[in-house]
Amino acid sequence: MNKLLALSAGALLLWQTSVGQQKMVADKIAAIVGDKIILKSDIDGELMNLQRNSPDNTLPPNAACSIMEQIIAQKVMVLQAERDSLPVSDADVDGQIENRIRYFEDLYGSREKMKEVTGYSIYQLRERFRQPIKEGLQAKAMRDKIVDAIKVTPSEVQKEYESIPKDSLHFYESELEIGQLVVLPKATKEMEQYAIDRLLDFRKRVENKESEFSSLAILYSEDPGVKDNKGIYVLNRNDKGTWDPDFLAAAFRLKEGEISSPVKTQFGYHLIQCLRRQGDNITVQHILVKPNITKSDIELATKKLDTIRTSILEHKYNFGEAVTKYSDAQMAKFDGGMIQNRMTGGTLITIDQLDDPSTRDIVLMLDTLKPGQISAPVQFTDEQGRTGVRLVYLKTRTQPHRENLQDDYARIQARTLQKKQGEAVNKWLMEKIPTYYIHVEDEFKTCGNISKWLASMAKQ
Repeated sequence: MNKLLALSAGALLLWQTSVGQQKMVADKIAAIVGDKIILKSDIDGELMNLQRNSPDNTLPPNAACSIMEQIIAQKVMVLQAERDSLPVSDADVDGQIENRIRYFEDLYGSREKMKEVTGYSIYQLRERFRQPIKEGLQAKAMRDKIVDAIKVTPSEVQKEYESIPKDSLHFYESELEIGQLVVLPKATKEMEQYAIDRLLDFRKRVENKESEFSSLAILYSEDPGVKDNKGIYVLNRNDKGTWDPDFLAAAFRLKEGEISSPVKTQFGYHLIQCLRRQGDNITVQHILVKPNITKSDIELATKKLDTIRTSILEHKYNFGEAVTKYSDAQMAKFDGGMIQNRMTGGTLITIDQLDDPSTRDIVLMLDTLKPGQISAPVQFTDEQGRTGVRLVYLKTRTQPHRENLQDDYARIQARTLQKKQGEAVNKWLMEKIPTYYIHVEDEFKTCGNISKWLASMAKQ
């Protein structure tokens, strides 16, 4: 159910987008839980999302039943969370909304493309996401309350492991934990001034009507997105976690038609033109110029990393402490420089997950690095197209193996705990569902858990 709670708002948007160009028909009520309605479109949206994420683009048997059961369970948890007054703050809801919008922005490539495809503005998306996201957080708070005290013992972990036939145990490929300490070479004052002077020249040419701002953006901007959107973005005053704060602040100081002075951000220098203002939204076009990084700048960064590496090897501080103190990577203080597994959120990754252009060259280094070793400084290009220098740290490397208690105890423990928590949630639902009014359309009444829930209600 956790996955459903995380994706339900997005699944609904994908479903609505897919039928956006078709003639809409009246929606149908598929179930009622207390005062909350489950629409047929809710089920269809989740089915579409499930199919889209399946490896072979097919749905498992009884997919509709499974989804309906999960949504009913979620609604019951929401109702109980409201009854128990479990707190869900507006800040938490707003944060989840912005994360969801960023997801769709990445999915479609830009905010403009997202609006074109979905038919919704950023403001409309926030409003459409608010209720399902709030309910998702309420359900999570209720589930956390149910399972908070549940623990598993070593004997339970061993029993779970021994319940699986040896030839059915999972086979794990080699997994690695890899860290990186990144230093971004600093441009010289001369190169920074050259970037500023170029932007000032662009502004002068626009003001003298010698050139159009949009033409200069297309020709000279170093923003990777300029090919798709001509450097045009719609910003919201509350998008502080999405945009560079200096860029956002400078943009909202502009009047319609006004062009900023050069603005320095982590990406370089920007010339920003305000195209349109509407409430908390502003449409801007910008030109990005990055100060050139010279060979001597890279050499200085390399020398700095050499010194840091020597200090780590001499045990003056460990790799994580060095990352916190010296790394220029944006998330370094949160992830300790460790490359994250995007699927699990953990630090164990497989080689084939190093498929991002900024990490592919690490694969070539793994043949020469042993666990615990740190590479010499190497030059690379990060995901934002910036030139950087980094140390690569191979923390651990496992060998391919069949699951066993010695190497995979934490995994088996997590699986055992998840199973025990699921049993507790199911028991809780059997107790609580009879205390709420539930109506389900005939096509779902024979679904496994739903039929049990309806039977328990009939006994009350």
